[in-house]
Amino acid sequence: MAKDFYGDLKLGILGGGQLGRMMIQEAINFNVNIHVLDPDKNAPCRLLCNKFECGSLSDFDTVYNFGKDLDLITIEIEKVNVDALEKLEQEGVQVFPQSRVIRLIQDKGMQKQFFKQNDIPTSAFQLISSKDNLQNTSIAYPFIQKLRKDGYDGKGVKRLNSPLDIPEAFAEPSIVEELVDFEKEIAVIVARNDKGDVKTFPMVEMEFNPVVNLVEFLISPSTYSEEIQQKAEEIAKKIACDLQIVGLLAVEMFLTKSGDILVNELAPRPHNSGHQTIEGNAVSQFAQHLRAIFNLPLGDTSTRQHAVMINLLGEDGFEGLAKYEGVEEILSIDGVYVHLYGKKYTKPFRKMGHICIINENRELAITNARKVQEIIKVKA
Repeated sequence: MAKDFYGDLKLGILGGGQLGRMMIQEAINFNVNIHVLDPDKNAPCRLLCNKFECGSLSDFDTVYNFGKDLDLITIEIEKVNVDALEKLEQEGVQVFPQSRVIRLIQDKGMQKQFFKQNDIPTSAFQLISSKDNLQNTSIAYPFIQKLRKDGYDGKGVKRLNSPLDIPEAFAEPSIVEELVDFEKEIAVIVARNDKGDVKTFPMVEMEFNPVVNLVEFLISPSTYSEEIQQKAEEIAKKIACDLQIVGLLAVEMFLTKSGDILVNELAPRPHNSGHQTIEGNAVSQFAQHLRAIFNLPLGDTSTRQHAVMINLLGEDGFEGLAKYEGVEEILSIDGVYVHLYGKKYTKPFRKMGHICIINENRELAITNARKVQEIIKVKA
């Protein structure tokens, strides 16, 4: 690093949501001076950083002016102005992950082409510029349509079962993908520093909420064979090295019923599939991301115990000032850790927090997690 720690180093975070908040909680241990930019004046990070600025992440001047006096910039969301980051890099500000990586990952079409060019296993796909192209796609129905840009947390994704669904399809540039008959959705988080050191966290298994397509339940470590786990981790390492990314990369994958692994999507930042690492692993994903962008030795990623992570989502039918029910009751269960994100208002299915349940016994961790899921509610 150009500057030492102990308050001298100025780190900017684009995005002030829960990922930024948990990153700050780790960054405090490094004594860095933290600046945050977010469009929401009530963002979860606003009271935890040295300087909070309310402004657009997609506006060139706002991002450029925010970053020009900082030493290093990182992100907690991909939807940022990459042109501004590119100019800041040219002027000597370090940006990790690099602007070129963010630009590629912002576009799911470019992501897919990157997979193809680098022999990374992924489902068959076709780039679509408008609805008209859907009449002659080479991908057989049913298939998945994804917006190339701005889709997140299950938004920007549609299943089209037949040509009769085309009127409901996205009109914007998109990709269509073969529908994968998968057995399980899995993820591996990989970190790479500027020296080229690479480390993966052990593979995790995910279960999704069928209504909003958000991760609802995550189990670590996986009980799939060593061969499958190693294969998933090697794919993640290859992607990090092919990208030459500096920072953290979440690699979401499908494990098919025939035992193949196909890469679904990438996120160049701390990710929902790594929250369990705070209690469940020797080093957390947030600490590892900071080690990577500060070009420090990467930490020990081994699991301490079995960990189950639950996303705490706003209850359907409730909107307004958040009210949490059942916190005291779940904290009476051993191995339960509550993380509330500091969001003032709840709405249906909004991510309001997460809960990690750890235990030496995997089945007991899962049983306790199901209990917690039944008890805790976010209402208004």
